[in-house]
Amino acid sequence: MKFIFTLPELLPPMTVKQLLEEQLLIPRKIRHFLRIKKNILINQEEVHWNQIVQSGDVCQLTFDEEDYPKKEIPWGNPALVQEIYQDQHLIVVNKPEGIKTHGNHPNEIALLNHVSAYVGQTCYVVHRLDMETSGLVLFAKNPFILPILNRLLEKKEISREYWALVDGNTNSKELVFKDNIGRDRHDRRKRVVNPKNGQYAETHVSRLKQFQNKTSLVRCRLKTGRTHQIRVHLSHHQFPIIGDPLYNSKSVCSRLMLHAYRLSFTHPLILEKLTFTAFSNTFEQELKKNG
Repeated sequence: MKFIFTLPELLPPMTVKQLLEEQLLIPRKIRHFLRIKKNILINQEEVHWNQIVQSGDVCQLTFDEEDYPKKEIPWGNPALVQEIYQDQHLIVVNKPEGIKTHGNHPNEIALLNHVSAYVGQTCYVVHRLDMETSGLVLFAKNPFILPILNRLLEKKEISREYWALVDGNTNSKELVFKDNIGRDRHDRRKRVVNPKNGQYAETHVSRLKQFQNKTSLVRCRLKTGRTHQIRVHLSHHQFPIIGDPLYNSKSVCSRLMLHAYRLSFTHPLILEKLTFTAFSNTFEQELKKNG
């Protein structure tokens, strides 16, 4: 694999060592290979480790098979992929409801397999959505960019916004839920609020619209990323999501009314803020019927 990119304008001057280790998060072993094989060029010239690089410099990195062994997965159906954005390193797609982000075993076909077939190379999941949830998902197109995107996710620098249609009308326009979430001891599929043994979870909820049939359209922003977090928090506070088969058994709807509407982050290589929005036809159709 060979990658050529221009160091962005906002990048401060730093050594080659700092660039590879601190900015690009390249593992120590692979940095060693880049150095001894002279597989890093700056402005098409060989460099030493303490050389200063700065914005505008053109960086070329070449990785061998032993650096990042090729990973093979079954390819899916590229026609099922709705691309929102794509560049050399990453792709954002609009996931339909009813499909897993990735399989639970090597031969299971999921969105990851469809995206890999669409791109023409094995991709990697950066974050996932529940199978019943539709919306924006970010994938890495190579193992070089994956740890960099994972770092953004861990540092909460990837912002995700969801829309949900819920039972009930909220008295407040803005709500913040900070309930610890843990596993349900009686149903392994579910999560529950567990103040003592659960993990900290924080969800910010904004009311977008209230309807006469006592349902509400709300916007949810995640400050943490626990499994089923939005579904558990809303259900626990008496605003279960319509169509939720696990947390709103009384609701009848053709789909879970939860959609990942907005995704935003600063691209780690060009340092530009990227924001994407996408909607779902089935979500809109059900919103009209239920609203």
